[in-house]
Amino acid sequence: MNPFYRCVPALLLSAQLAGCVFFDAPDTRTPDADIDLSKIPEPVPKVEPRSKYGNMKTYEVFGKRYYVLDSSLGFVEKGIASWYGPKFHGKRTSSGETYDMHAMTAAHKTLPLPTYLQVKNLENGRQIIVRVNDRGPFHANRIVDLSYVAARKLDMIKKGTALVEIRAIDPTGRGPGAPVETRGGLAGGAAPKFYIRVGAFANIDNARQLRRKLLALKKPVRIDKARVNGKTVHRVNIGPFTDVRDADAIAARLPRYDVRTHYITLD
Repeated sequence: MNPFYRCVPALLLSAQLAGCVFFDAPDTRTPDADIDLSKIPEPVPKVEPRSKYGNMKTYEVFGKRYYVLDSSLGFVEKGIASWYGPKFHGKRTSSGETYDMHAMTAAHKTLPLPTYLQVKNLENGRQIIVRVNDRGPFHANRIVDLSYVAARKLDMIKKGTALVEIRAIDPTGRGPGAPVETRGGLAGGAAPKFYIRVGAFANIDNARQLRRKLLALKKPVRIDKARVNGKTVHRVNIGPFTDVRDADAIAARLPRYDVRTHYITLD
């Protein structure tokens, strides 16, 4: 598991969050590796009421504010997945349910609880369905935390992380959230390239100024032009990266350059 986590009292958060705050921390415990994954079914998406807990409009963790989405309809995101296991097995999740590392569940910072997700490992093409019932991961470079068996099914336990696409499923089947059948990962098992996006500016001079400052990181920094809502924006990206640990190390240094917000983007 990478990163491992430890839990601090939920009173540090809103009482409604009712879950754990996640830190990097070592863990020597090893989950049961001989579990038969074929006997663990994926959840069948169904219409459910919102959980009583964990669905506040907004909450704050480590000085950062998060806003829970009104709906998951049409939600798609790409980035880095991590997983959590033994330390939280049997403990309460943010939704109030008990965390079971042998169930196909996940944690997300802003999706409504519960939400059903299709998760595809972009590195090997494996895909699963999970039910989001928890909040997290509160690591700047992660978009979803998967249960132990979900991570096993995506073959990401040893590495600890994976580049994934997550896609919310509309359980009514009427919206744009039906599962998408896609096959295969990258040709030849090549590691996908990704970037750290650190800003988007209407004025290209502002983008160039940030780029010049970030060249001190000794990593490539590029400016991409795009059209967003009919307007031209200039996006500043660091990379490419193929190693999550390398990207984490760079992300940890960004506050020195007055960069407080960033996220992972893929080609």
